Amino acid sequence: MDLPELLIDGPHDAPVTIALAHGAGAPMDTAFMTTFAQGLAARGLRCVRFEFPYMAGRRVDDKKRPPNRAPILLDTWRAVIDHLGRENLVISGKSMGGRMASMVASELETEGHPVKGVICLGYPFHPPGKPEKAEGRMAHLRTLKTPTLILQGTRDTFGTIDQVPSFPLSKTIRVQWLEDGDHGFKPRKKSGRSEAQNWAEAIEAMDVFVRAL
Repeated sequence: MDLPELLIDGPHDAPVTIALAHGAGAPMDTAFMTTFAQGLAARGLRCVRFEFPYMAGRRVDDKKRPPNRAPILLDTWRAVIDHLGRENLVISGKSMGGRMASMVASELETEGHPVKGVICLGYPFHPPGKPEKAEGRMAHLRTLKTPTLILQGTRDTFGTIDQVPSFPLSKTIRVQWLEDGDHGFKPRKKSGRSEAQNWAEAIEAMDVFVRAL
C-alpha cells in the first residue's frame, strides 16, 4: 500500500503525534477535521491527516465513491503508522476512521507492535436504529488493551448514552460524553450549547488524554 498524501499541522518535535482519519462521507479538510487538527496543533501537538483511497479518488475525477472494503482501509492505516512510527503515536478518526483505527490497533497488539493510544470521534457502534447489529462492530473492543478514548455525543444515533454504557467494552476504553451532541457533536439549539463548545470540549479531552499516556 502506497503512503497517502499527508496534511500536517503542529510542530515536528511535538511530544505526541495524532494521526486523524476522516469518516465515511467527507474528506480530510472539512470544517470538523480542520478545526480538530488546528486545535490540537495550537496545543503543541502534531496532527497528521490523510485520506483513504476512495476519498483521494474523488479529488481526481470528482466522482462519489463508497468506502473501500475494510482490508484496504486497514492497509492504508498501516502505511501511515509505518511512516510515522509507533513510539509516540496516537491513532484517531471520525466515525468510520476511528473504528478502523481501533481495529488496526487491535491487530498491532496481537503482532506485538502496539501504538500508544486510540481516539474515536463518534464511534459507529451500530447503524442508526439498528442496535442489534452492534456486536459485529465492537467485538474487538471487548479485548482491546491499547488505552482508548471514545468521544460520543449523547444523542449519537450510532450509539446513544442510553445504549453504550451497557456494551461490554474493555476496561482500557473510556467513553466521554458531549452534551446533546449528534454524530458530529452538534447539539440542538434548545440545549443552550453550541457545536463550537462541543468541539472545543472534545479537543481539550484529546489533549488531556494523550498527555496522560
